[in-house]
Amino acid sequence: MASLHTFSNKTPVCQLACKKAFEGLTVREKRYAHYLSKASFDGGLIVLLQTSSESTPIFLLLQKIFTSQSVESLRENRPQPQISDDDFQSFLIYAAAIFTNMGNYKSFGDSKIIPGLPKEKILILIQSSTAYSQSRETVNSLWAACAKPMYSLEPTDKEIAFPPKGKTSYYSANCTQEDAEFIQGFLTEKGISEYNTRLFKRSDNDYEVRLASVAKTSEPVASDDKVAELIGSCEYKGKKVEVSRGDYSELLQRVVENLRKAAECAANENEKSMLDFYAKSFERGSIDDHKDGSRYWIKDKGPIIETYIGFIESYRDPYGVRGEFEGFVAMVNKEMSLKFENLVANAEKFLPLLPWPKAYEKDAFLKPDFTSLDVLTFGGSGIPAGINIPNYNDIRGDEGFKNVSLGNVLAARADDKRVSFLGDDDAALYGELKSAAFEVQVGLHELLGHGSGKLFQKNENGELNFDQQEVRHTETNEPV
Repeated sequence: MASLHTFSNKTPVCQLACKKAFEGLTVREKRYAHYLSKASFDGGLIVLLQTSSESTPIFLLLQKIFTSQSVESLRENRPQPQISDDDFQSFLIYAAAIFTNMGNYKSFGDSKIIPGLPKEKILILIQSSTAYSQSRETVNSLWAACAKPMYSLEPTDKEIAFPPKGKTSYYSANCTQEDAEFIQGFLTEKGISEYNTRLFKRSDNDYEVRLASVAKTSEPVASDDKVAELIGSCEYKGKKVEVSRGDYSELLQRVVENLRKAAECAANENEKSMLDFYAKSFERGSIDDHKDGSRYWIKDKGPIIETYIGFIESYRDPYGVRGEFEGFVAMVNKEMSLKFENLVANAEKFLPLLPWPKAYEKDAFLKPDFTSLDVLTFGGSGIPAGINIPNYNDIRGDEGFKNVSLGNVLAARADDKRVSFLGDDDAALYGELKSAAFEVQVGLHELLGHGSGKLFQKNENGELNFDQQEVRHTETNEPV
């Protein structure tokens, strides 16, 4: 029985078709995609640490079990009748949910995921595994670290949120929204981006802002390492704030190594520069370097292999500013890209039809690069159907962005999944039109939803990017 926190045993697993596109690549392109994929998967492990304290031991335990023997072997050797077919399926569904969401909270919705079978049965299954017979001490240690929190549905454990409503690993357990707001003021004053940070509250008057980087000290990585100057402690409004770096250091080291190898197979100078700046960003903890890498990414028009990597989306941060790590590698889907290119070409005809004044649009329409891709690799907490990046508003407004439609995600579906609340004829029509309708929805969302609106803002000199006397609120008709 499925609930908010468990998945039904009938939950389908859909495959993303990318074999044909990958086989069409040259050897050099395949090698480029390979190293980018390794960087994305290594970096994607950071999401476990960003999600919950128990996500890492749960992931490691499942990895240990499934890399030690096949699923069929585990099924055949399970104790019967203690572990029924339904019990075993529940275990597989739970494992799939953990791997898909990179942790034990849903990537879309943020509610906790617990197993659909009792704790005692999972332990029986674990103890019957090859992993347990080969590495009993390690498996016992991992189980001890995650068994209790794996099942906990205490009020503070049910969702990702600030306490007491929920829990989050972007902040220490004693941090509140008020603490996040206080430190946001500090970061703004110091010119430090929050995208790649976590916040730890040592006491009521003592905070640590920890930057993600390979480097762990204030010792400059290179002569142009500006982040090194920010490392250290200072007083802010009567409280001590220390800026440190080295969060996720070991994982980011692996990311950097693979980005460097990928750069050797890059198709052009834009791709080489892009990967170089990404690597510098992760080495130093510099969002400015990541922005520069993103600028080269925007310039890299129509690549055969598309990729983006870093601390990107802030949806899962309860305060909405810290980015979750994400890395993807994809190949061009030429047929679907042609459709979206036509949509982009006619965008200036569509935009005046939207229900708001021209002042709410960008001063000059920046035609985005809209590409449909088949995903090869996605390291993160869930694969979206479309992406509009970079998220840096200063780059988006002045230099542009890319709209990416993930074609094989749109096409993936379980053909045997019954549609609730529809008769057979309507269900057949729904099945026929679902993918095409979703394709249009994603295209309009990414192009018009993300790509056309203007962000009203004030720059560091206090200048507004709109006429405050002329621009009116669309609902109240009052000045903005």
